[in-house]
Amino acid sequence: MIWLIKFAMGAIMPRSEMLPGIADTQLDGFLRKLRAEAEPIFWIGLVAGAVIFTFTPVLTLGWPVPAFCLSQRALDKHADRILAHRFYVVRQGVYLVRLSAGMCWGADPAVRALFALPAYPPDPGTFRTS
Repeated sequence: MIWLIKFAMGAIMPRSEMLPGIADTQLDGFLRKLRAEAEPIFWIGLVAGAVIFTFTPVLTLGWPVPAFCLSQRALDKHADRILAHRFYVVRQGVYLVRLSAGMCWGADPAVRALFALPAYPPDPGTFRTS
């Protein structure tokens, strides 16, 4: 399911001319660590959000195809529309995808350097609930 999460995150946070996208970060490592350390309900919500993102072009574009079959232009339109959908449940369905992508993107040293912020120090691993 990690490939589906990566696909949804990449569509929601693509690179631009001035900023790197989520695909330019250490996304694989972030997702492996997140899966190992997050509460199961959070991970289930993240997977569910990726599934919702993938199978809702019928709601946002009127096309009954999965999001990975869309052209880049249609995928961008789908991502914009799903994040601003009028039904709260649909918007919230992809919220954890967007939130998690933002955490990964904002912690990346290259992204932080673009904003003149220092890289985060290594995780000391001192706060664990289990």
